[in-house]
Amino acid sequence: MTGVRPEQAVLSRDTDLSQTDETRRVIEGMVDGLNDHRIDDIGAFFAENFRWMGNAGCGTKTGLKEFQDNWQRPFQAAFSDKVCIDEARLYMGEWAAAFGRQEAVHSGEFMGIAATGKTVEIRYMDFWKVVDGRIADNWVMVDFAHVMAQLGVDLFNGEGWEAFDRGERQAPRPDGT
Repeated sequence: MTGVRPEQAVLSRDTDLSQTDETRRVIEGMVDGLNDHRIDDIGAFFAENFRWMGNAGCGTKTGLKEFQDNWQRPFQAAFSDKVCIDEARLYMGEWAAAFGRQEAVHSGEFMGIAATGKTVEIRYMDFWKVVDGRIADNWVMVDFAHVMAQLGVDLFNGEGWEAFDRGERQAPRPDGT
């Protein structure tokens, strides 16, 4: 890279490491709440005006009500018998991160696909900021392309880069390499 480099990690620069145990308590309780399929009282873990920022297909929710009405309820309508399994969690002051999967049954409409009854794996990554004992911000990546593939829909129409991995297509290279 030439020129001035962008400033990195601005949001976590002034992390207060004394908050790590409190952050862990909030996140562990919230994950238990999600596994108990709590909706109406999930505010025990989220600030009223928290921001839930998802990737394309997930949307962005501002506030607890939008999260409940536009994420939790549709998600639970589409997927039953859901269990969240964090494969790793990291805690640093008021910050936490996790990646893992949800295992669930596709029991309702999802992205226009009628219920199939199939058990699916829903991979995700979460990054949280906890302020005053509640989640204030939640950045989320949910692998909807993987879910759709399990339901028989290829969002990439055969053009996904997995074809490079399988040796079906030659990966392009930038000039000079």
